[in-house]
Amino acid sequence: MKRSRPTKARNGGRGGGGRGPARGMAESEIIFDWNREQAPPRPPLPFDLHDETLRDGLQSPSVTDPALGDKLELLELMDALGIRSVNVGLPGAGKRAFDDTVALCRHVQKRKLGVVPSAAGRTVLADIKPIAEAQQRSGQKLVLYTFIGSSPIRQFAEDWDVDFIVRTSVEAIDFAVKEGLEVAYVTEDTVRSSPATLDRLLRAAVEHGASRLVLCDTVGHATPDGARALVRWVRGLLAGLGASHVKLDWHGHNDRGLAVPNALAALEAGAQRLHACGLGVGERVGNTSMDQLLLNLRLMGWYDHDLGKLVPYVQKVSQACRIPIPVNYPLSGSDAFRTATGVHAAAIIKAQKRGDAWLADRIYSGVPAGEFGKRQEIEIGHMSGMSNVRYWLGQRGIPCEDALCQDILQRAKTCAWTLKDEEVLEVVAAHGLLPRGAVLKGKRILG
Repeated sequence: MKRSRPTKARNGGRGGGGRGPARGMAESEIIFDWNREQAPPRPPLPFDLHDETLRDGLQSPSVTDPALGDKLELLELMDALGIRSVNVGLPGAGKRAFDDTVALCRHVQKRKLGVVPSAAGRTVLADIKPIAEAQQRSGQKLVLYTFIGSSPIRQFAEDWDVDFIVRTSVEAIDFAVKEGLEVAYVTEDTVRSSPATLDRLLRAAVEHGASRLVLCDTVGHATPDGARALVRWVRGLLAGLGASHVKLDWHGHNDRGLAVPNALAALEAGAQRLHACGLGVGERVGNTSMDQLLLNLRLMGWYDHDLGKLVPYVQKVSQACRIPIPVNYPLSGSDAFRTATGVHAAAIIKAQKRGDAWLADRIYSGVPAGEFGKRQEIEIGHMSGMSNVRYWLGQRGIPCEDALCQDILQRAKTCAWTLKDEEVLEVVAAHGLLPRGAVLKGKRILG
């Protein structure tokens, strides 16, 4: 059987057919992108992003609840990234949570930020009343994300029946609407809930005034196929109800390592808002990573907002929540664009010698560092070659004398680790080639 020939790839960085390589070559001439051979079209509906770092992210037992000043900085960074919805807390949790919610809402209003604040609470009046009060005190409209479990396993553990869940949900929604709150109705563990139960719950929520429905993969159970199936089923339900005005959110967790693919699958199927947290923080192994989601949306050509603040956003989440960024973490990890391997370094250096930063950023990386404010880093280790050594020295203005280069490479080959800067500089100092007026101190050359 004759097979159809794959078409030439389009721009792997921005989803178009752009030009970037040296000599004016089209990207498709030097990168064949299989990702685009059966890629879905752009999402069928407009979408935005909802940041849960300051609420669901803080449910991780390992994070520190940030100080208010840090939360305000994060709010500014979220706005700079084009994130349009932010959960600012669970005000029913206590005085500090309530006060921070009010302060964050006032900051949004004072600074005229583009984010819409929301707050979370159970379908319990004791949780919803503080949210209504926070809205009144701050003078800033708040969206209520009110949640209750819907899966049979949760019903069994809680000794609930569907009638109880419907009744509790309706009472909460009715109260919130009366208080002037916009309501997003959240069914916890949606991905393990039956169609019959979801039909009753979602139908009742829409009939009583919920403007958004939030589908949750609370325990990280879903696969991309499951996420698509659920979103499509709910879209069909809304169409049958004539409720096209009701928006659909996706909220996922990363227990199977599939949170980002699941979010993208939900988007393909018609979700209109994706929830995520900076650095993927959250209970157990965390929520969908906002930064990884944004990274992939950009590379797929589905998100055009400036992402110049993406790495600072991750760094701020790390600092404020006291959660270290893993060295191998995509984009923001210290090793994301760092190599000491000879073959890889040589290819990057050759591209840079052509004066082609575009090529250097892609020859050994699926993520172009320069587009996100990062750069390729070449170091010296036991798997390095002479090109690593000459490049390292050249970057620091140190003469690349043959004897020095040989000694550095020999030092690297006797070590089982990548050399630290001071270890290389010790060899440089032994050859008397430190820059004039410079002294060794820690990891830097200080003049």
